[in-house]
Amino acid sequence: MPINVDINDHIAVVTLDNPPVNALASDWDVMGVFDALSDNLDVRVAVLTAAGERAFCAGADIKARAANRDPDAPPPASGTGNRRMREMLYSIQECAVPVIGAINGPALGGGLALAASCDYLIASEKATFGLPEIDVGLLGGARHFMRLLNNWGLVRRLHYTAERLDAHEALALGMVLKVVPPDQLMEAAMEDARLIASKMPQGIRLAKESLHMIENMDVKNGYRFEQTRTAILTKTEDAAEARKAFVERRPPKFTGR
Repeated sequence: MPINVDINDHIAVVTLDNPPVNALASDWDVMGVFDALSDNLDVRVAVLTAAGERAFCAGADIKARAANRDPDAPPPASGTGNRRMREMLYSIQECAVPVIGAINGPALGGGLALAASCDYLIASEKATFGLPEIDVGLLGGARHFMRLLNNWGLVRRLHYTAERLDAHEALALGMVLKVVPPDQLMEAAMEDARLIASKMPQGIRLAKESLHMIENMDVKNGYRFEQTRTAILTKTEDAAEARKAFVERRPPKFTGR
């Protein structure tokens, strides 16, 4: 299977593994993986990364598409493949726990959309970001790019030209939060993951739900929704323990209740 999942100490590491460039494969059950993580109450945070050093995900496997059909024939305009891709991305965005993207190399096309579906990104110095679809007769991914890059003019230019941003350009634009040498990427991501995993389990899940829901709300309705999640959290045993530990100046001991 081209996706490996390893769970330890409340942290799930999800690794794309489809050499040589981790191109999107039709048998990737990304939705099944992230739905299972949502259902696993032992998981508090996930890290999404990829195997190898050549790419995080190069997007659609154009060579495989060409081998399976007349190269002059257009690809299907709709159907299960497109729906599967949409649900794959939604499953990451809607995962019940935070998903940190550890981007080890180029994230292109559909690979960029995968990265953009994470809560935030930490990048290797080898990472690049772009939408090369125009060069192979395809489109797509611009709206996901906008989740990372709050500049429609630049998104349009990159979509039209198929040019890429390198890791340091992405950092300067706020697309990624950290850029580190390749051999330090996973440790940087795991350092963040361990910090998140140390927090109140139900609090983190409610925070993820809240942040996902308010992303496209106005301030009034967004804050109102946040207040409903706060009301739920304050009634939990862990919230009471957090308050007690704060007063007693000691680390809290969370049970997930």
